[in-house]
Amino acid sequence: MTEEMTGAQALVRALEQVGVDTVFGIPGGAILPAYDPLYDSTKVRHVLVRHEQGAGHAAEGYAQATGKVGVCMATSGPGATNLVTAIADAYMDSVPIVAITGQVAAPLIGTDAFQEADISGITMPITKHNFLVTDAADIPRTIAEAFHIAATGRPGPVLVDIAKDALQAKTAFSWPPIMRLPGYRPVTRPHSKQIREAARLMAEARRPVLYVGGGVHKAHASAELLQLAELTGIPVVTTLMAKGTFPDSHDLNLGMPGMHGTVAAVGALQRSDLLIALGTRFDDRVTGRLDTFAPHAKIIHADIDPAEISKNRHADVPIVGDCREVLNDLINAVKHEQAEGRSGDYTAWWAVLNGYRKTYPLGYDAPEDGSLAPQYVVERLSALVGPDAYYVAGVGQHQMWAAQFIGYENPGTFINSGGAGTMGFAVPAAMGAKMGAPDATVWAIDGDGCFQMTNQELATCALEGVPIKVAVINNGNLGMVRQWQTLFYNERYSNTDLQSPRRIPDFVKLAEAYGCVGLRCERPEDVDATIRKAMEINDVPVVIDFVVHKDAMVWPMVAAGTSNDEIKFARDMAPVWDNEEES
Repeated sequence: MTEEMTGAQALVRALEQVGVDTVFGIPGGAILPAYDPLYDSTKVRHVLVRHEQGAGHAAEGYAQATGKVGVCMATSGPGATNLVTAIADAYMDSVPIVAITGQVAAPLIGTDAFQEADISGITMPITKHNFLVTDAADIPRTIAEAFHIAATGRPGPVLVDIAKDALQAKTAFSWPPIMRLPGYRPVTRPHSKQIREAARLMAEARRPVLYVGGGVHKAHASAELLQLAELTGIPVVTTLMAKGTFPDSHDLNLGMPGMHGTVAAVGALQRSDLLIALGTRFDDRVTGRLDTFAPHAKIIHADIDPAEISKNRHADVPIVGDCREVLNDLINAVKHEQAEGRSGDYTAWWAVLNGYRKTYPLGYDAPEDGSLAPQYVVERLSALVGPDAYYVAGVGQHQMWAAQFIGYENPGTFINSGGAGTMGFAVPAAMGAKMGAPDATVWAIDGDGCFQMTNQELATCALEGVPIKVAVINNGNLGMVRQWQTLFYNERYSNTDLQSPRRIPDFVKLAEAYGCVGLRCERPEDVDATIRKAMEINDVPVVIDFVVHKDAMVWPMVAAGTSNDEIKFARDMAPVWDNEEES
């Protein structure tokens, strides 16, 4: 069936056909034709945000909570450029979103017209793919292609920039369109020879580690990961983007590796003789100084994106494929090895690792003046809220404490800005997550610096009926930057003090101004009661101002540019490594 309609109507119809139910955006001149038919749609809910960056992060939160493609929409020029940070964030963390932007009419492109910006050029390095549409007839096919590209292979953001005159022109709409993507064929099936070689190395290794990244969660492969780990008894480390993909409480889980990882996880990677890297990219925050990372280890590297394999560290066994298929094939190959009498003996290895765990557990010191420790706040949140909630964090100290002191048992329950490290991510992403999973409890754990970048989306939450809960870890400073100034810049605190004792702004009053409930907690003995009070309020958003000690630091820590061997578990305190690998 072919229908005649405008390009704008074709856009809305195409969004309905690909299953979109929520769009986050702000209208403006160039995109305005699309907003008219959107007004009539009974299938697509448009959420009017207060800033386009909020629309982009909300689309990310929605995508990560649902597994579907998130959608944001903006007008040309500054509307589109305000999406750039969120698009870059989605690109770094492989989040499937489609950003739809209006563009000036085709004859005006390149003339420096009012509100013109070359958004497809601007975003080319930070999108998986992008389109500039100047013909109304191309709109349905382009939308189908955009959603296919965003969701398949290694997920990521796709931009669709549509000229205003294409939205206004008449066209013939039919569905489904024929997609034209001749060069796009993501490999999902791993090569069987590589799988057999990986299983052989696993059986021969004495000190192997399963190094698990966000790709395992994106492949919906947590069950397969659990099966492989339990089948082999190999220790597991889960990166920041993989928290929850393997249960934190599981005895095989050594915790998070990297700059603020556990001593056990960092030590395991450094002393291993085989890394089975799954859906991870050997990021600098995990490896430390690259030429000193896991110096004795052979590398099995499985990833759906061939560009990641051997990019930072040479892979002895490269495997291109979807992590779920890789894990299923590995399980079968390991079972075959075991049936032939070949299986690894990791008893001595576990003795070393358990020694690290026992000697250097995660911990913190309570402030001597009786004020509130941020780690205690996060610990109590975990205990009272539990592992079935979604926790959403921005970037900085609060993000690391949320990674360290919350127990994640379920895949996808920790949503944060990993690769880009975007301040202002938490509130809008929590809004998107809550709209995608309305029956779930969603907590944004934010810093007072991050919170002031995007807290206007509290208005959106209040008006749209999205009762998120926000724990502001308020240390009155740009905390992680202050920590670096303490450690590396002789305590010269240049422009990190947000002057919170003056309460400008007062977060409780700010929350109330936005139609939310505002609470404040300043004493350890009040933490539980404050969290419980927030948990009882489920009809409006709640903001808690947790006033914490300004000098709290994130430990352990590997200083940027140094070897993971130089990890400190507290200031000027380093673990004592033994040299069992030489024996």
